[in-house]
Amino acid sequence: MTGVTPDGDHVAAWLAHGGLVPVARVPGGELAAVAGAADFAVLPVGAVEWHGPHLPLGTDLILAEGFAAESATSSAATGPARPGGGAAGPGAAWPVGGGLAPTAGVDAASSGGGTPDEAATPAGPRGVLFPAVPYAACPGQTRPWPGTVAIRPEIAVGYLADVIEGIVAAGFPRLLIVNGHDANMSTVRAAMEWVSGRRTASLLLVNWFQLVTPAETTELYGPLTSRGHGGAYETSGVLGFDPGAVRLDAVDDLPPRPKLPVTHPYVLVESRPDPWQGWSGHISLAGEPAGRRVRELAGTRLREVVAAWVAAPPPAPPTADPLPSEGES
Repeated sequence: MTGVTPDGDHVAAWLAHGGLVPVARVPGGELAAVAGAADFAVLPVGAVEWHGPHLPLGTDLILAEGFAAESATSSAATGPARPGGGAAGPGAAWPVGGGLAPTAGVDAASSGGGTPDEAATPAGPRGVLFPAVPYAACPGQTRPWPGTVAIRPEIAVGYLADVIEGIVAAGFPRLLIVNGHDANMSTVRAAMEWVSGRRTASLLLVNWFQLVTPAETTELYGPLTSRGHGGAYETSGVLGFDPGAVRLDAVDDLPPRPKLPVTHPYVLVESRPDPWQGWSGHISLAGEPAGRRVRELAGTRLREVVAAWVAAPPPAPPTADPLPSEGES
């Protein structure tokens, strides 16, 4: 996966060059040092859901994990290099538990991650990749279709709150959540709001689908609707990461129901729109060139968002008292 450090001494390579290190491969004894050197942690969230005969059941996971892997590359360097490479981020100074391990004494040469010359070269930001959340609340329009594994929304919110709080408590107060499943936006947001009132945390939620504008998808695909569930835009996104997972010849176009003829924002939830087969769209418009362009545009914008976020100052700790303390103005 792009951006994830190679096999071998993955922690040392990450200290030297940035990118993403999978937390599942970080030895417990090195966690404090990794947390202290990290600019942020990353949590992909997806779903196991029917997207039509042409797309895999893990479509949302492929997209969430794919874009999560592109969140920490050298092109997204967020500031001046630290002694061990990477960008200096405000999160490094945040007290979490007993305090983050200091980064000033961590460098690539001393950790076995490269020569002094390599260590002096500015690297990309350092992200710590957590395993993806695979199961999600799914809408009524896809729950009856084969392969959809849906959990109740109240279960999803509680589960996500525990996962997010656990990552923050592990020493990662700055957490990027990369979403591949639209229904997650409400449950993840609710969980983030809960955790932010309990822990000092900066929690950033980015939905890959929104990183490319409707005007840009119109440029890519023409005037026909392309942004529906399982449609040309989502299909192209999967083609941008895993072309072998897509079966473009498995379906004919299923033109989706037109949107309401108004320009005002709205959210419309219906039991079963018509036409609908658990998906709809003009699949004939999808292709690998469009997929590469979608991946390029969305990946670049994700890195821009991350760069601005990491450079921003951290929040103050949460409090149960909304009024100033005695003696404060």
